[in-house]
Amino acid sequence: MKTILKVLGILILVIALVAILGVTYITQALPNIEAPGDLRVEVTPERVERGEYLANSVCVCMDCHSTRDWNAFAAPLVPGSFGKGGEKFDRTMNFPGEFYSKNITPFALKDWTDGEVYRAITSGVSKDGHPFFPVMPYGNYNKLATEDVYSIIAYLRTLEPQETRPYPASEIDFPVNLIMRTFPEPAHPTERPVMTDPNYGEYVTNAAACIECHTNTVKGKKVGEPLAGGFEFLLPNGGIVRSANITPSEDGGIGRWSKAQFIERFKQYQDSGYVAPAVNWERGDMQTPMPWMMYSTMNEGDLGAIYDHLRTIKPVAVTIEKWTPPGS
Repeated sequence: MKTILKVLGILILVIALVAILGVTYITQALPNIEAPGDLRVEVTPERVERGEYLANSVCVCMDCHSTRDWNAFAAPLVPGSFGKGGEKFDRTMNFPGEFYSKNITPFALKDWTDGEVYRAITSGVSKDGHPFFPVMPYGNYNKLATEDVYSIIAYLRTLEPQETRPYPASEIDFPVNLIMRTFPEPAHPTERPVMTDPNYGEYVTNAAACIECHTNTVKGKKVGEPLAGGFEFLLPNGGIVRSANITPSEDGGIGRWSKAQFIERFKQYQDSGYVAPAVNWERGDMQTPMPWMMYSTMNEGDLGAIYDHLRTIKPVAVTIEKWTPPGS
């Protein structure tokens, strides 16, 4: 019996030692991704134009890195907040902790090298080497064409500086605070296909990170079928909205939509006379985090390419209850 207890004691010590070493390695050594030290992105008019389009219409960086007016439909950006960050993502929105978007104007990035910005976009690693929680879908941006990332960097360098105080540090629930250190990967850039290439739609869909919101996710872990919707957003002033099923199923998805209908669903918000209506929370008006006004500025070719790609994915027959009013 003493021999058995002794062996068990040794095993427990070994397991504890391995666990300690494992945690130490994860917390001290990861993520081990170096920023490209010699990267210098030339700011050209062509890159700035492309970067502006990507940051505002496709990747919609400014959707999260600005202040949104949740009292108006689809929470349009508050004038004067462009790029200053400060939007909170927390446990009420199914995130494992509390996170704040960063200021990405030259005020905050003036001391960042182009290589450090490139690493942040494609690998989710900050200037000081700590990992970002993938509220920003850097797993998608990891696959962007190198020139597209350079264009975003060039555009960010041209933004009007927005002076802000430091935002609160992230609060990350255990064990996600350890696991997320394993998320960042070196960039795996792909070539941007020409628009006539059948793979072009997949490229744009990835850049727009549609899968991130349109897949049911709990505490940062995807638990649903890809693009079948169901991600719950508990909105700031009450109510729950769930992302739509955008698979090509005719039973709950977009299988009955034509390409023209899909494009028009976005373009209706680009109408010059469109003004986001006020949301009456007491009346239970529906609200959504979907940045319709930003995506509406995507060109019709790219919107059509996304539609074409969505028609190729697995159809999932599920109807989403999109809206639960406050107090229901």
